[in-house]
Amino acid sequence: MSLPFIFLVSFFAFIAHAQVPANETFKYVNEGEFGQYIIEYDGNYRPLDTFKSPFQLAFYNITPNAYTLALRMGLRRSESLIRWVWEANRGNPVGENATFTFGTDGNLVLANADGRVAWQTNTRNKGVVGFKLLSNGNMVLYNSKGNFVWQSFHYPTDTLLVGQSLRVGGVTKLVSRASETENKDGSYSFVMEPKRLALYYKSKNSPKPIVYFTSSKLIDVGKGSLEHVTLNCYPLNSDDSAYDLALLYEPGNSISGFNLVLATTKYNGTSSFLRLEIDGNLKVYTYYNKVRYGAWEVPFTLFDKDSIFEVGCQLPERCGSFGLCEDNQCVGCPTPKVVVAWSESCEAEKLTSCGAKSFRYYKVEGVDHFSSKYNEGYAIKETDCGKKCTLDCKCLGYFYNRDTSRCWIAYDLKTLTKVASSTHVGYIKAPNH
Repeated sequence: MSLPFIFLVSFFAFIAHAQVPANETFKYVNEGEFGQYIIEYDGNYRPLDTFKSPFQLAFYNITPNAYTLALRMGLRRSESLIRWVWEANRGNPVGENATFTFGTDGNLVLANADGRVAWQTNTRNKGVVGFKLLSNGNMVLYNSKGNFVWQSFHYPTDTLLVGQSLRVGGVTKLVSRASETENKDGSYSFVMEPKRLALYYKSKNSPKPIVYFTSSKLIDVGKGSLEHVTLNCYPLNSDDSAYDLALLYEPGNSISGFNLVLATTKYNGTSSFLRLEIDGNLKVYTYYNKVRYGAWEVPFTLFDKDSIFEVGCQLPERCGSFGLCEDNQCVGCPTPKVVVAWSESCEAEKLTSCGAKSFRYYKVEGVDHFSSKYNEGYAIKETDCGKKCTLDCKCLGYFYNRDTSRCWIAYDLKTLTKVASSTHVGYIKAPNH
């Protein structure tokens, strides 16, 4: 028997026998009184013993008997809102008397009262000897050498904490929450790609997600590529009175790492996070635990009238199902005859058939669709753009830039941005009556 083979057998035998000491295991049951402080999404919560200021694990719910195991940020002594920065089982809630256990086999398991597993780390018999919540909000399972076998930082939901990264390949990406009352994946995602960061909108009508923002205009990697991006925080002076919050880009090859500064906080910014919001916006929240009221600051908003990055009209659903946006305000609702005042009920008329004779187009001048700013579109004639939409049953309208001879097919209308040039036109399908 060869020495390498003996070594491998010995190594795996060691891993198999490494286990969590009995005094380090735990079992929490989802039962008892609710916490008394205000939390996001107007729900109820039950805090667990896993705590590292200002973070704590808890069960929370927004509908009866549908609980999420989540990590909260915010201290009980503060009267400010408690926010959720990580969730184990979004979209797969557990009920009353559900259990969260850490056994001697090294596996973290969230299960319903009847034993059905809702979520787990899949680290059974992989050499785990302990579980720890770190001061930066990262929950880790580690082996006898202190190396991380599993960490929550590799499995974000809609939030990046300071020190947490997005990596190329979509393995770690942010996905928005569906709504304040529905805790499942929403329509928006924030993804790291080899050349850029990108925000995508996905709806049931779209054949694929539509990009509505990229960092390409902010960073140019040339022939190089990016590997990951990390939310970092740097003090600007010695008295902790101001911090820069930045995205640190790490190279995959041929380029040096660099920072994209998002905001400067009014105080210590190490307790901060970047969140992909329900509406597709990106915001940074900073928590300062030395004040009782107003502990949260929002020093950065990507889509905003005062943003140096992008205006609010670029958000796909800024004006709901359909509407004209100008200066971050919804200013009109295009109809086949005239543009009327916008309201939340503004929407395009429903089509009754895919047949070309069953609908017509009406023209809206001086507008861009949200998809046209960060998508190349098609380099075709305007008449061919119309034909492409007519032949596509899911196409609700098309948009054309006569200056560049570019065409965009719209599977969702959503927000149209008013522009000064009449050479930017939109054609909306409407049923023939």
